[in-house]
Parts: sequence; C-alpha cells; structure tokens
Amino acid sequence: MTEAAQQNLGDLFPDLGQETPIISGVAHDKTETLVTLRGVTDEPGMAARVFRGLAEAGINVDMIVQAGASTGLADISFTMPGDAAGKVRELLIQHQDTLGFNSFDVDTNVGKVAVVGIGMKTHSGLAAIFFQALSEEGINVLMISTSEIRIAALVPLDQLDAAVKALHTAYGLDADKVEAVVYGGTGR
Repeated sequence: MTEAAQQNLGDLFPDLGQETPIISGVAHDKTETLVTLRGVTDEPGMAARVFRGLAEAGINVDMIVQAGASTGLADISFTMPGDAAGKVRELLIQHQDTLGFNSFDVDTNVGKVAVVGIGMKTHSGLAAIFFQALSEEGINVLMISTSEIRIAALVPLDQLDAAVKALHTAYGLDADKVEAVVYGGTGR
C-alpha cells in the first residue's frame, strides 16, 4: 500500500478551520428567461411531456417549479437561456393543443443570483441570510433553487445588480474584507 493510501481522508483533506469560507462567492446571470405554462392538466406524465418536448428541441432548462391547485390544473414555470425564447414561444404555440395548457408567459426581464460555498452543507441559517438580504433591498424573489452548496433565486432583471451587492455584504464578501469570487455568466 502506498503512503498516500495509508493516510485517512482527514490527512488528505484537512479541515482548514476559520480559513475555509462558508460562502465562497456570488454568481449572477443576466441572460435568463422565465416561462410559465398556465392551466396544465395536473396528472402524472404531464411534466415529462413538456420537458421531453423541450429536450427534443434542444432547449436547456435550469430552474423548475410546479404549482398545483385543487382545480386539477397546475402551472409549470422554468428558466432557460434567453436566446432560446423565440424558439420556445414557437414550440409552445405549435404544441398547445397536444400539451393541453391554457396559456403561457415568456419573461425575459429576469436574472439569476446565487451564493455558492462548500460550507453550506454544514451550516444552518444561510438561506435566512440570503432572503433577508434581498428583502432589505426590496427585491422580490420570483423562483428559488437550491443544492447542497448553492442557493439561487430568480429576480427582476433591474434588481439583479442590487441583489449581487446585497448578498456580497450579507455574507461578508465585500472586497475590503476578503477575497471573493464573483461570477457573471450563464452558470449552467
């Protein structure tokens, strides 16, 4: 057995203690588009049909939310790259009867902001800080997506820069305090 194989994971990946940032950066994307299908039949397989059609058309989907109602209908919202908005509009008009939704909206005036950090897996309260920071700036959250190491929100595009600044400050990532990663791009 090699010397490296004899070491345990703690030796190979030591806890860096206070040097390890909980949140290591803020990312944002100004190229998002929000699509909402309204009045979709709330039954098994409907979401599969919608997203299979988008996949076959080469549309990359990011955030997804489905909201059901007691009426047997649901709304399905999703985000995608803004440059695909025209293609999705055409696709939805063409397949409205087969997909069976009542109407749809396409909103290109949205952006995504996210905080990322490996420390999120072991620290509570980070989502509360995220939403409090946005709330204090009067920023309305349109959609939320999370993972073990990321919290992301869709916000109005004209509030995206303010959201990035608010989150930087809330997590102590301002440039005069610590080196932080700021990423602007598709982040997909």
